[in-house]
Amino acid sequence: MGADRVTAHRVVVVGGGFAGLSAVRALRRAPVEVTLVDRRNFHLFQPLLYQVATGALSPGEIASPLRGILKRQRNATVLLGEVEGFDLGARKVLLGRQANGRSSGELTYDTLVVAAGAGHSYFGNDAWARHAPGLKTVEDALEIRRRILIAFEAAELEQDPERRRAWLTFVVVGGGPTGVELAGQIAEIARGTLRHDFRHMDPSESRVLLVEAGDRVLSAYAGRLPAKAERALVRLGVTPRLSTMVVDVGEGSVTLSEQGGEPAPLRTETVLWAAGVAASPLARALAEEAGLEPDRAGRITVEPDCTLPGHPEVFAIGDMVRVSDGAGGDRGLPGVAQPAIQEGRYVAGRIRERLDGQAEGEPFSYRDKGDMATIGRKAAVADIKGMRFSGALAWLTWLFVHILFLVGLQNRLVVFVRWVLAFVTRGRATRLITGG
Repeated sequence: MGADRVTAHRVVVVGGGFAGLSAVRALRRAPVEVTLVDRRNFHLFQPLLYQVATGALSPGEIASPLRGILKRQRNATVLLGEVEGFDLGARKVLLGRQANGRSSGELTYDTLVVAAGAGHSYFGNDAWARHAPGLKTVEDALEIRRRILIAFEAAELEQDPERRRAWLTFVVVGGGPTGVELAGQIAEIARGTLRHDFRHMDPSESRVLLVEAGDRVLSAYAGRLPAKAERALVRLGVTPRLSTMVVDVGEGSVTLSEQGGEPAPLRTETVLWAAGVAASPLARALAEEAGLEPDRAGRITVEPDCTLPGHPEVFAIGDMVRVSDGAGGDRGLPGVAQPAIQEGRYVAGRIRERLDGQAEGEPFSYRDKGDMATIGRKAAVADIKGMRFSGALAWLTWLFVHILFLVGLQNRLVVFVRWVLAFVTRGRATRLITGG
């Protein structure tokens, strides 16, 4: 038994998101020793993070401890630690801060899987982050929730009409799924959840602006779905500002420029960022170690089989990479959960094939299972295998799919109950102002 463990193939997986966790779980019956390294001790279901940001769910309902998920997988070990870099020549992962307070360490691997994910991109204007938080982590969601709820409280106390109008103006930057979902939820809070809660101001007077540089929301969706989504947003009380760029974000204002127009400042106390994505800094560290050049978003281009060019023992997957099509381009995979999950399972399959003596395998092939975005109560759009629909049916489909993919039976049950209660009462379970 001891000899088997010493000689087992060592797989190190960096990142416990959709891609990394899928790879680990798909290796559960493989003759390998897997070490999963993450700076967080939990897996976060990011597609529902906006519901934490708007008080519909609490963080623990969309996150599961990694050790709990993998407790029955005997060949998997979870390590809480910060990865600082890589030594590809020596096949080592370099660790920084660890849970026991030590500042250094290393892990030796036979196969490395890097799935470090992505963060926010402010397109070179990082100073905007202070005034316009994005939505990638639990901390981001709680900060956004705090800012939204503080805005209503401040408007209740404000005597000056212009200042009150600024507090009741919410600007969401980015017309992709996250921006659409966030804007729709804020409008529902203002016109539904809080409508009877205040005595000196009317929350329904809030303005929710959705700013998008393109000429439509949900631009990646096909057919008439973007137009239907826009109409649903307008019915909720959201004002789409299409073909509009953000020029500046500062204290108490955002400066917008419509196509061909002059920049104009808008007074607002709440700007939320859902416009740009940048790969994890670990992508750049891996690229530098391998002598590669990342793209403008910090992503690495990997081979069609998801391996790092020049290093077949290293796989890189998820939002931090672009997968080559083998002809000088890339696959153009969407930055959502499904490609990451499929890449993780594919990489696990390639590792098993190699251990069975199959040196070459089929390149990664993404199976598009469709796109969905929820806008509000009984309002959503869906494109599933060419079937495009919207409204209540799309909304119910969205609910079912997200319940299905949540990790953990307890989380599924709790979220289902939360959603039923919210639908019946129009309430929100976690309207707590914390932090700040």
